Amino acid sequence: MTVESAGLVLYRVRDGKPEVLLVHPGGPFWKRREAGAWSIPKGEMGAGESRLDVARREFQEELGVPPPEGDVSSLGSLRQAGGKVVHAWALSGDLDVSRVSSSTFAIEWPPRSGKTQEFPEVDKAAWFDLEAARRMILAAQSAFLDRLEAQLSS
Repeated sequence: MTVESAGLVLYRVRDGKPEVLLVHPGGPFWKRREAGAWSIPKGEMGAGESRLDVARREFQEELGVPPPEGDVSSLGSLRQAGGKVVHAWALSGDLDVSRVSSSTFAIEWPPRSGKTQEFPEVDKAAWFDLEAARRMILAAQSAFLDRLEAQLSS
């Protein structure tokens, strides 16, 4: 069975240029990685869940606030290297990234220590123009940026 995730690409236009909101994964594995580590806010779908409902729920879980109201436009689906399929929608809006408050997860850390620690799913969020976003986002998700740019240009 294919694992599927769904997410939102929140964008705004500043000085005539689009910017997208990306999130940095929390936890010790990603702590020192920047370029190529950021993602759209997304999460895995459960059986019987609507893709768009999952995208909206995961936005709130990862950022601590509901997504802005507004119409969404599909950015389609992508298959990541591990086989996971990610579905995404573009949504115009704004968000104060200084107020991000993510849900957490627990793992054994350090490994084989017997100690469990909690980490935020997302440790930070930031706005990036499309050029910078292409450097920061996971390579497998960069096509969403191209599709957004094409939608905004038409």
